This record gives sequence, structure tokens and C-alpha cells, in this order.
Amino acid sequence: MTLDPRLHAYRPDLADRVLEGRVLAERFVDARPAVIAVPVADLHGAPSREAGIDTQFLLGEPVRVFEVAKGWAWVQGVRDGYVGYVPGSALSFDTEPAPTHRVTALRTWLFPEPELKKPPLAALSIGAQVAIAGEEVHRGTRYAMLADGTALPAVHVAPVGKHAPDFVAVAERFLETPYLWGGASGFGVDCSGLVQLSMRMAGTEVPRDTDMQEASIGEAVEVGVGRSGLRRGDLVFWKGHVGIMVDDTRLLHANGSTMSVALEPLADAIARIEPHYGQPTSFRRP
Repeated sequence: MTLDPRLHAYRPDLADRVLEGRVLAERFVDARPAVIAVPVADLHGAPSREAGIDTQFLLGEPVRVFEVAKGWAWVQGVRDGYVGYVPGSALSFDTEPAPTHRVTALRTWLFPEPELKKPPLAALSIGAQVAIAGEEVHRGTRYAMLADGTALPAVHVAPVGKHAPDFVAVAERFLETPYLWGGASGFGVDCSGLVQLSMRMAGTEVPRDTDMQEASIGEAVEVGVGRSGLRRGDLVFWKGHVGIMVDDTRLLHANGSTMSVALEPLADAIARIEPHYGQPTSFRRP
């Protein structure tokens, strides 16, 4: 297998122990387990806030840590294997207790106590994971309680093993969410981040980037004249872009034209994208 620096942790000076014998590096290290301890952690391609955002990890997400130096941690996501740099302050090496629930609302508030009139401590994204220690009801509102006494609206979380039945319905909830290159949260997404996070909430883990998704998700779909034969849930790929069919004619996608997650006729999207990136490269059915 060809090594991909997006998915394999190796540099000339340091590499993941599991790659010993496959890459050249001055030293090899065993990864340390950690979890993301902030609502959203940007993963950069270099240890600098000026470096581009490649993807994002969410609260409670497990990572493998190879190095912490000068305020930055070189990590690999456990879920999708993506490698990059996050601020060291975004990590916790205390991996207990394990998450019991995850946020199912597109966005929600973390309150200092079970009281919706209190100023929230943070906003959490769909997909964030938390360990719920109990439940309280205050003035008719149910709260999921964390061990430190902070609280989330109970209606906004679900057990980690409970999945949405339809990833397209999850994706549709992102309509008008701002576009963000590298975004993979309810606060902002890019095209492949929308596919990955929506499918994750429906119980299917897929790779992060469009080329990885096109090479691995589902099966190719043969389309007829006028792109006939497509149906809800099919994925349309261009070079560097992907969208989700919500029915046989309309496409939902995070895009830089509207700078949002938008719904439009597939024919309109193809006509607009063609001068810049050409025709679709494939159609796939998960």
C-alpha cells in the first residue's frame, strides 16, 4: 500500500512506530492515547495557525499523539486516520470516563448548571461526544448532566450507539450552514466534511477527503441521458468536490459559490462548476 502523509504519520525526524521498516525516520515512537478536550479542534497541515485547516476534530474524539512541542501536538484521528497538528491545549490525556452520548442537534449549548437562563460555557457541534453521569429536570426542561455539574439539553443528545436512519436527512439539516474549507462541524463544513459527518451520524465511517471517498464509498452508478437513474443518497463527485442527491434531480452540497450548504438542481450545479472543474467524474451509491 502506498503511504499517504494524510493518513500515515511520518516525517524525516519522527514517525509512528507501526511504520518502522516502511519509512525512513530518525526515530520511531509509540502513540499516546488522548481525546479532544475543546468543542472543535482545527487540524492543520503544519504547527502554525497560519497553516491551512485540513479537517476538524470534535469534543471527545479519540486521537493518537506522537509529539507535543512548542504548544502544538502532532496527532492522528482514530476515526478516520487523518494526521496533522492541533494546539496542545486542545488535548486531554485523561481518557476516562469514556463518552456515553453524543450531540445530535446541529448545535447546542453547554450550561454551567441545569438552567437555561445561565450564560452558556460553550457551544457544541453535532457529533461531539460527552460522558453523561445523570439527568435532572428543571422547570420542565430535561438536562443531561456531566460529572462536573455542567449540563446539556437532554433532547440534544443520544447514546453513542444510536444512529440516525438516513444520512441524507442528517445532511439536509445543515442547509445554509456556512461553508468552511476543512470544516467538519455544525458551525461550518466543506463538501466532504458534510458527507463524512452526516454518514457518521448514521453509523457509517468514511474517509475525509473527496478523493478518498470517491475511491471507497459504495459502488459506481451508471447514469443515463440527463443523469437519469440517480436517486436519494447517491453521491456526485467532481475533481475536488462532492455533493449528495436528495432525490433524482436535486443536489445538496457545501460549496464556495454560495459559501454555504445549498440545495439546487443537479443540472444547475453541473453547469456552474464545469468551467472551473469540469464535468462530474463519477456517481456512487453508498
